[in-house]
Amino acid sequence: MRIALNARILQAPRTGIGQYLVELVAALRAQPELDLELFHGWSWSRQLPEAALPGYGRWTALARCLPGAYGIRRRLEQRHFSRGIEKAPVDLYHEPSLWPLDFDGPTVMTVHDLTHLHYPETQPRERLAEIERRIGPAMERARLILTDSQFVADEITAHYGVAPERLVVAPLGHAPRFHPRPPEALAPRLSAFGLRPGRYLLCVGTLEPRKNLTLALRAYRRLPAGLRRRFPLLIVGMPGWKQRTLAGELRAALADGSVRLLGYQPDDVLAELLAGARLLLFPSLYEGFGLPVLEALASGVPVLLSPRSALPEVAGEAGIYLEADDEPGWSEAIVRLIEDDQAWLRQRTLGLEQAGRFSWQRCACITAAAYRRALEG
Repeated sequence: MRIALNARILQAPRTGIGQYLVELVAALRAQPELDLELFHGWSWSRQLPEAALPGYGRWTALARCLPGAYGIRRRLEQRHFSRGIEKAPVDLYHEPSLWPLDFDGPTVMTVHDLTHLHYPETQPRERLAEIERRIGPAMERARLILTDSQFVADEITAHYGVAPERLVVAPLGHAPRFHPRPPEALAPRLSAFGLRPGRYLLCVGTLEPRKNLTLALRAYRRLPAGLRRRFPLLIVGMPGWKQRTLAGELRAALADGSVRLLGYQPDDVLAELLAGARLLLFPSLYEGFGLPVLEALASGVPVLLSPRSALPEVAGEAGIYLEADDEPGWSEAIVRLIEDDQAWLRQRTLGLEQAGRFSWQRCACITAAAYRRALEG
């Protein structure tokens, strides 16, 4: 079974969807009947790129200033895609992100979330227009639609009228690098950041309004000054679209040095930062899955999170749920999980048990079964 997979998103630094693609491809290659052909926007190969395209951020910023840039890029990609298919035909095409390219055969697409509906302000205007124009027809053409969670599957049925039998829930997994680590194994990496294992808090996510980082910052600043000095708050993530609403909060939080903005970090660094954290704070307002939550649980790190969207599906009983606007509640929970070692250990155990229910191998098996079903018509 020859499968065409659109891997163009890996031109960008790897965030959620990029990680999904990398891990899914690795797990699918363990399926003996699958032969994967990866499309990179301009070329085809069987290999994943080792790193993002150099200068990708500058090109993206430039494209936002050029009228019609998204449409032009789309037409060029379609031309390269179609030529590749003509030279080496495939049985099925899988689009892992939002809207598929045109393809005459059976198509499977993955819809990770409907952020464009709930938070359109987080998308560049031209890209949002392209999504709104293409996603409905794409869902109609697709034989099957994969989602990361039942929550998103239900949203797709409610918003787009897609029949439930055309939706397949394939929960994500966690990579082997996310696991508990002893303090001595973490010390070399953390010392480079001036950190000690178990002596800092962590937020992970793109800096944009729906991640609700302002709540985390405000709750953290309510902590006693001595506790903030002992447990700094680290924020790891790429700048998001229209993050100016965070700017004032960030400036105030960064002023005394207890909050540190680390920006985007490579996979291996993020894994060690997660494993060394006392807590992950994840107050997001909307997630189609919430991969950092699962990765923290797999690393033996308790997670404070909001009970929104798909997050309860991921964290289950291991999550410590607090309403997304409850600053005092978040502050109190942070203090309790810092000062009460027994409560922390209880949540750590629950988290490791919950993480054990998810794997990329399971995700790949469900995906491969969806391919076979789509080919059967």
